[in-house]
Amino acid sequence: MRRIKSILAKNWLILTIFIAGIFLRFYNFSGFVTFLGDQGRDAIIIKRILYGQHFPAIGAPTSVGQVYLGPFYYYFIAPWLLIFHFNPLGLAVGVAIFSCAFILINYFIVKELFDDKTALISSFLIAFSYVLIDLSRFSWNPNLLPLFSLLTIYFFIKAIKTGYWKFYLLFGAFLAFSIQLHYLALSLLLPILILSLPKLFSNFLKFLGSAAIFLFFSTPLLIFDLRHQFLNTRNFLALFKESSSVKANILKNFFDTFSTLNFYIFNTKFSFWINIVLIFVIVAFLVSYVKRKKDQMFNFGLIFILSTFVLSLYSGPKYLHYLGVLYPFYLVVIAGFLANLFNNIGEKLLIVFFLVAFVALNYQGYTFFHGRGSDQIRTAEDVARKIFVHVDKPKYTVTGLPDKYSDSTYRYFLEIWGKAALEKDSLEKADELFVVCDSQCTPIIGNPQWEIAYFAPTKIVANWKVDGVRIYELVNSESK
Repeated sequence: MRRIKSILAKNWLILTIFIAGIFLRFYNFSGFVTFLGDQGRDAIIIKRILYGQHFPAIGAPTSVGQVYLGPFYYYFIAPWLLIFHFNPLGLAVGVAIFSCAFILINYFIVKELFDDKTALISSFLIAFSYVLIDLSRFSWNPNLLPLFSLLTIYFFIKAIKTGYWKFYLLFGAFLAFSIQLHYLALSLLLPILILSLPKLFSNFLKFLGSAAIFLFFSTPLLIFDLRHQFLNTRNFLALFKESSSVKANILKNFFDTFSTLNFYIFNTKFSFWINIVLIFVIVAFLVSYVKRKKDQMFNFGLIFILSTFVLSLYSGPKYLHYLGVLYPFYLVVIAGFLANLFNNIGEKLLIVFFLVAFVALNYQGYTFFHGRGSDQIRTAEDVARKIFVHVDKPKYTVTGLPDKYSDSTYRYFLEIWGKAALEKDSLEKADELFVVCDSQCTPIIGNPQWEIAYFAPTKIVANWKVDGVRIYELVNSESK
């Protein structure tokens, strides 16, 4: 007991931050969990993995360019669906637990590489960041990218610093995992390449080991590409050749990306000049570290700046999860700057003011404190149950309107209850069609959506309203 009390007394600050982070990630959890088309699709795929029905070689497609990710996320998160007896809430719980672990992992990594003050401040920022909290409260492959990006760079820094084989292999593995979570992790390659140059030839075989382990964990996706005439590679290259989202105004794109990042981190829109000042402060801070020969913070800052530069080459909308790879490095740079202000009482009060303001600004993004959640898992289950009891034909199908992909949430429950609908891309004719409308969606008969047009309905035989969702049962002239 004395030893436990001693550990608690020495580490009470990080433990308090950790407990606060857990509370913010799990408060009013189930009611606010997102369970939409992507989550339903993933739940079906993971269920089939656990049942041994199908072992996918690819992951989810990207929203731009239809480039498939690797399948790492499916296999990594799958145990949580099993632990929760196939309740899809388990997948969200798994992500939330890894997000909580991120707070502690960041603390130990930053403490080892820098100091205790930087570690505490960066962990505090991670714990209270509404962006990272939001990404922690539902299941989705990009949501784990901040954690895996940090681990990738940690193992990379340890590899070039110590020269140990194990760190080179771990670096290669976690780089593969990060890229399979989202291709935006490719933005890490430029800073990794630049920082590798001084050690590249002296540790060539070890970098070769990193590449080999990277390829090993990317094997399923590589096999898929070989079997499908390099479909993924062609789509990836086409994204850069043909997409109007990639433009040449690099300086403006960099500034816009940095401004958007600040908007997400601080939950407020800074003026043009505040963003300019922040850029110069960061650069000056990093240069000061070079002069003091504290190169690790400079490396973190360089990784942040160069990754931001690479991400800025994409000038389309920067959604919250698009910048996931940047969050840990930016917060560490901010924490490092603040940790240097412990020289007198005035600077310490300034840090306290900054942290209080940070929480106050981010509090506006804690939507789970305001009102009631949409309870999307329960709604999907209620809708699926209504369809389940009205399925009369052995061959039936389900689709959603106006979002045709929203039906995956209902399909998931129907499948685990033993009444799976025909596959969404099946050319087999169904005898019965259920259309689920979560908003105004008329007409039903004659709607041009492929699933409806292919079924060619001639009659609506029934409709029901469940939790604000309207369900239509349709038949066609071939229905028996």
